[in-house]
Amino acid sequence: MTLIFILLALLGALSTYLLAQHKRFDAIRASALVTIFAYGLLRLFSDNPDLYALVFFGGTFIGMSAPHRFGFYTLTSSAIIFAPLFQYLVPKLNGYGGALGLSAFMAICVCHVAILLGAPRSIKKPPGSFGG
Repeated sequence: MTLIFILLALLGALSTYLLAQHKRFDAIRASALVTIFAYGLLRLFSDNPDLYALVFFGGTFIGMSAPHRFGFYTLTSSAIIFAPLFQYLVPKLNGYGGALGLSAFMAICVCHVAILLGAPRSIKKPPGSFGG
């Protein structure tokens, strides 16, 4: 179950982050659009679409983090941390809403503290540059 949660959170975080980079989208609109799209797909192809959509939606919370502070490496790390936190906190908290927000917040905080302590960051490349 945790591997599926990690993949869904990672997909939610990165798709929101990438879509929010476009002119017509901000982080909130990007999160809403990709969540609606993901829920439709999960409804068609999944045995538990509501739970999986919640995990995906929690991943979009991570993807809404400030793009000038976090890049792909940090978002990926946060999504990987988010999934087990969410799975642990759901039974402890009353309802999914608190577990979603708290898990995303804690995952971002862990990565931010790690950056402050000297962990490697994503290297920002200038717009239009590709490759290494």
